[in-house]
Amino acid sequence: MKHIIILGDGMADHKVERLGGKTLLQYARPEYMERLAKEGRTGRLITVPEGFPPGSEVANTAILGYDLNKVYEGRGPLEAASIGYEMADDDFAIRCNIITLEDGKIITHNGGNLETADADVLIKYLNEHLGNDRVKFITGIQYRHLLVIKGGNKHIICNPPHDHPNEEWRPLLVKAEIPEAQETADLINDLILKSQELLAKHPYNIAKAAKGERQANSIWPWSGGYRPSMQTLMAQYPQVKSGAVISAVDLIQGIGRYAGLRIIKVPGATGLANTNYEGKAQAAIEALKKDDFVFVHVEATDEAGHDGDLDLKLKAIDYLDKRLIKPILEAIEQMDEDVCVAVLPDHPTPVELRIHVNEPVPFIIWHKGITPDEVQHYDEESCVSGGYGLLRLNEFMNELMKI
Repeated sequence: MKHIIILGDGMADHKVERLGGKTLLQYARPEYMERLAKEGRTGRLITVPEGFPPGSEVANTAILGYDLNKVYEGRGPLEAASIGYEMADDDFAIRCNIITLEDGKIITHNGGNLETADADVLIKYLNEHLGNDRVKFITGIQYRHLLVIKGGNKHIICNPPHDHPNEEWRPLLVKAEIPEAQETADLINDLILKSQELLAKHPYNIAKAAKGERQANSIWPWSGGYRPSMQTLMAQYPQVKSGAVISAVDLIQGIGRYAGLRIIKVPGATGLANTNYEGKAQAAIEALKKDDFVFVHVEATDEAGHDGDLDLKLKAIDYLDKRLIKPILEAIEQMDEDVCVAVLPDHPTPVELRIHVNEPVPFIIWHKGITPDEVQHYDEESCVSGGYGLLRLNEFMNELMKI
């Protein structure tokens, strides 16, 4: 039995009055997810351990069966792995967004949907002016980049920008958890302020301002740590002989690299609603011919949730269903070897809150010959009655590997 996990980042949601008091999944009733729910078994999963933030780095790592108390070091080291940066023992790597500030507030965490080519110019510009033997800025993908500080102290309090839309940014600056970390906190805050001065002068933002468009006018570092110690999935689960991860997001690629998965990069995969769903589906189908385990991650639903864009999130759910899940299912039905399919989000990103929330997510497990439960729909409420009940953390991967 081979296994594929299809994950719609932030896909779960709350009831929305504009949708008649339904969640987005209840309103949309995505055809192929609904079919899998009727023919398979469902449940809910707690993806965030107590005491951890409900971020994608936490939830996706937990979904893959890892104990966060043993392996968690924040997003920075995972994204370093994804872009091929080999961390030294004294490297402190921290995620570095390029964001939009207006009138003293965080307007968007993504720099106005910054494209990678434009971001690369800005990151190199910042590194030229702010980088040195201790500080280095490294280009990632779109608005998601890396700041590496030699000898940085990880015991700092950082606020993820996507959790604070339309809030004043100055009270959200980095704070030290312990006295020894104050120098690191001061250094990062100084870099934030200097980045704003530099980015305001850059031709990219001058042109954006002239058009009345959102500027990419500040860095915002958060979620840093040291190099994590993670076993591969193959070491944890003998059923997995080889595996692959498909995602446009460097964070997920980094988790996959530490997990020993092959990184498949799909042309046109953007992390947004305009991503190459068909390309990802085909890449997953080809990977299933070679590998025992495939993890397909789609960021679009999360980004729409952070933007508070109800119509776009509904569209992203529909695209995920029809343009990715459908062709994968059709191909699986023609394969000689059985494949077990799991579908779930990592956390909810409600469109009316625009932030991640720590709540159980609905999941489906389906394969040929599975005994279905009584659930007829895939949504946050229906799956409460699912045959798997409420699972916690690595229990999901353990159940999946039993099949």
